[in-house]
Amino acid sequence: MAGIYKEAIFEGKVAFIAGGSSGINLRIAQRLAELGARVSIISRSEDKVQAAVDSIVSVGGTAFGQSADVRDPEAVAKALHATAEQYDEIDILVSGAAGNFVATALDMSPNAFKTVVDIDLLGTFNVLRIGFEHLRKPGASIINISAGQAFVPMIGQSHVGSAKAGVDMLTKNLAMEWGPSGVRVNSIVPGPIEDTEGMARLASNEKIKQAFKQTVPLRRYGSKDEIADLAVFLSSDAAAYITGAIVVCDGGQTLCGSGGVNVG
Repeated sequence: MAGIYKEAIFEGKVAFIAGGSSGINLRIAQRLAELGARVSIISRSEDKVQAAVDSIVSVGGTAFGQSADVRDPEAVAKALHATAEQYDEIDILVSGAAGNFVATALDMSPNAFKTVVDIDLLGTFNVLRIGFEHLRKPGASIINISAGQAFVPMIGQSHVGSAKAGVDMLTKNLAMEWGPSGVRVNSIVPGPIEDTEGMARLASNEKIKQAFKQTVPLRRYGSKDEIADLAVFLSSDAAAYITGAIVVCDGGQTLCGSGGVNVG
């Protein structure tokens, strides 16, 4: 399914995507490149990064990638500096690196909880805080990838809920702090999205997968293209007055509250 945007609206722009080697983040990177952006991708797996870059270059896009762990400030700084040297100041910054697994608090070690918080929340802070000096100001757009667990409690997701709630509050705080510089900061909250590693973990068999669909008022999974097109909108001039927003794109799933989803 092709995206709804067709013109090269990001011609000459630079986009940096953390966690951009797979899933939703990769599709965002591909869409930005399709629309003219020069794309830089980081992720922990060097092989996945190279495959993601190849997927963009093979269809005529401009991209390069680096292996970096968002939990490591020095690695993040090196990747951002290389992006600015290779291209220019960064116009679009997407922080999407994340970790998840299903476990109740009593079945989870402190280190397991910390790992998810470090990737999701600390990693987002590292990418944004270090990335700020490389942003084009005014005019840059930052997008954090959040999750419905940030505001709808789910059994087996206390670690993710805690981390993503922090990401959303960080989004709001930095929107206020960086607004005077002309930098916008928003969060996207995807619902259950088809063909992603996250949904494969949460819906590990067909029975659970169908049960998930019944929690969505639209009765279907979303697509990676739908999230990518939302990221395109938030990065475009059409969203120039939107900042500090937590934008939910979940087919209405979180409207059902805590009773709508149970992954435990």
